[in-house]
Amino acid sequence: MFLKMRQLLSILFFLAVLSSCSEYQKVLKNEGVKAKYDMAENFYNEGDYKRANRLFEQIAPKYVGKPQGERVMFFFADSYFKENDFYLSGYQFERFVKSYPKSDKVQEATFLGAKSYFELSPRYSLDQTDTNKALIKLQNFINTYPDSEYLEEANAMAKELTTKKEKKAFEIGKQFAKLGEFYTLNYNVSAIAALDNFISDYPGSVYREDALYQIIKASTNLALNSTESKKQERLQDAQEAYSNLRKYFPETKYQKQVDNLMGKIERQLQDYSK
Repeated sequence: MFLKMRQLLSILFFLAVLSSCSEYQKVLKNEGVKAKYDMAENFYNEGDYKRANRLFEQIAPKYVGKPQGERVMFFFADSYFKENDFYLSGYQFERFVKSYPKSDKVQEATFLGAKSYFELSPRYSLDQTDTNKALIKLQNFINTYPDSEYLEEANAMAKELTTKKEKKAFEIGKQFAKLGEFYTLNYNVSAIAALDNFISDYPGSVYREDALYQIIKASTNLALNSTESKKQERLQDAQEAYSNLRKYFPETKYQKQVDNLMGKIERQLQDYSK
C-alpha cells in the first residue's frame, strides 16, 4: 500500500512538472508581455532564476520607460547574479544604476554590481584585471554609501582583493629571489627592485616582513657572487637590508635565517676592514 502511494505521488509530481514545463514553453513562445511578466516574477519568487531570466530577457526591452521597467530590469540583473553569471549580472546592474539613478534599489544594485566583479576576481597568480575593476567598484560604493547596511561586507571584500594583489606583487619578487639562488646575478637585482617597489606600493602589507627577508636573501646572494669592484658596496647593502628588517620587525620570524646570512656578510666585510 505504501509503495503504491509513493508511485502515485511520483506520477502526480511528474505530471505537475510536465504541465509546468508545457505552460512555460507556451508563454515563452507567446507574444503576450503581461503573461510573461507574471510568470517571470513567479519563477523569480520561487527561486527558479534560470527560467525567470529567460522571460525577463524577452520583456525587458518592452518595459523601457514604463512604470514596471525598473522592477523588471532589477529582477533581470539579479536573476543573472543568482545564477552565478557574474559577467552579465555586473553589466546589467550597471545598466540599472544608469537607467534608474533615483531608484530605491540603486544602493543595492551598486553593491551587487561590485560584488559581481568581486566574484569574477581570479586567484592571485592570474591576470588581475577583474580584481582591479572590483576594487574600483567597491571603493566607489564605500565612498558613496558610508552608512550602508552592506558596508561591512564591501570593506571585507575590498580587503580580500587588496591582499590578493599584494600577494601577486610579492610572489613576483620572491620568484626572482629564488631564481637568483641558482642562476645569474640579474635575477637578484630584479628581485631587490621588485620587492622594494612592493614595499613602497603596499607599506602596510601583511607580506612586508616576508618581503624584507627576501631582500636580504637576494642582497646577500648578489654581494657574495659579485666582482671585486662591486663586492664591498653590495655587502654593505645587504647589511642595510638586515637593519631594515630588524628596525620594523625586531623579533622577526626569520631571525635564524638572517643571522646565518649576516654571518657570511660580516666575515666577508672583515677582509675589507683589514
